[in-house]
Amino acid sequence: MQQLNGIQLLAVWAMPVLFAITVHEYAHGYIARLLGDDTATRMGRLSLNPLRHIDPIGTLLVPILLMFAGGFIFGWAKPVPIDPRRLRRPKQDMAWVAIAGPISNLMMAVGWAVLLRLNPFFTVIPGAGEYLVYVCSAGITINAVLLALNLLPIPPLDGGRVMVGILPLPAARILAQVEPFGLVIIIVLLMTGLFAQFLIPAVNLLRTILLSMVGVSL
Repeated sequence: MQQLNGIQLLAVWAMPVLFAITVHEYAHGYIARLLGDDTATRMGRLSLNPLRHIDPIGTLLVPILLMFAGGFIFGWAKPVPIDPRRLRRPKQDMAWVAIAGPISNLMMAVGWAVLLRLNPFFTVIPGAGEYLVYVCSAGITINAVLLALNLLPIPPLDGGRVMVGILPLPAARILAQVEPFGLVIIIVLLMTGLFAQFLIPAVNLLRTILLSMVGVSL
C-alpha cells in the first residue's frame, strides 16, 4: 500500500472513525434501553446520525492531529447519557451497557474485514477497489484500537466500568473512585508511551487474526 498524503488520509479515515464512534455510543444507549433506561432515547441520542454524537475535540481535533502525526488513531464521541437508577439491576446492568461498546467495535472490525474480502467485486468501478482497500484497512484499525483501549480496566473507559459492575461491592467502590482521575491516568500513559506498548501489539494481533480469517493480506 502506497503512502498517502494528508487529504487522502482524511478521505480514507473520516468515514471509518465517524462510523466506529457513532455505533459504539449507539450500542451503549441501545443496551441501556433494553435494560430499562430510556434516557438516551428521550434525549435524542439513540441515533446513528454522527452529528448527534460528535465531540469537537475527541471526534475531530484529536483524530486529525494523530493522523497527521503518524501515530495510531483513536477518538471518542460525546458519551450517551445513561441513568443507572433506571436500570433494573444498576450495578450488573451497567457492566452490560459498558461492554456493549467494545463488542460493537469487534463486530465492526469483522464487518470491515469481510468487506475487504469482497473488494474484488468493486473493481469494475475505476479506482473504487483501491480506495476501498484503504478504507477497510482503516476501519479494521480504528475499531481494533477502540476495542483494545476500551478494555483497559480504567474508569471511565468501558473496561473500568465493566470491572465496577462485576467486582464485589467493596472493591467496586474503590475502583469507582478512580473515575475522576481516569482521564489524567490515560494522558500520562499516552505521554509515557506505556499505552503504545500495549495497544500496538494488541491492535496488530487483532488485525492479523481478522485478515487471516478472511484470507486477505495487506
